[in-house]
Amino acid sequence: MTTKPKTLATPKTAKAKCLCGAVTLEIDVPARWAFHDHGKAARLTHGAAYATYVGSWRKRFRILKGEDDISQFENGKAGITRSFCGTCGTPLFYETARSPHMVNIPRALFESRTGREPRYHLRIGEQQDWAYTGAELKPLKGFPGVMFERPKKKKPKNPADFPDEF
Repeated sequence: MTTKPKTLATPKTAKAKCLCGAVTLEIDVPARWAFHDHGKAARLTHGAAYATYVGSWRKRFRILKGEDDISQFENGKAGITRSFCGTCGTPLFYETARSPHMVNIPRALFESRTGREPRYHLRIGEQQDWAYTGAELKPLKGFPGVMFERPKKKKPKNPADFPDEF
């Protein structure tokens, strides 16, 4: 009896692209990890309360299109290189000198699932007091698709707390 040789399955991939489409990236899935970064650098890079990243082994990461359109900002002091689209400015990925075998890509750039849910929070102590933290939202009357957080009801003032002023 002869057995068929085993063939390796083609790895599944997830594609990511910038806003203008000039740069397309790809990783093999599942990704290594996914996390929310609440640190100042992530906030300033993305202009948001925090950034959500997907981490991939470098050998499982590819630039499919637009390598010449990628610009970089190197923060030598922190040992971080951030790459972004030179056409539209979209943050594309960042690399650290501390982990040269890893690449972190913003989760929002992916068109499909990456095989990891963001379950980790980095620099949570730097979270801003204005960031949404999951409070109940209600629809804003007259504005379809707009939700708002109701202000907390103020406690009624106790007259006993105020001495007679007259």
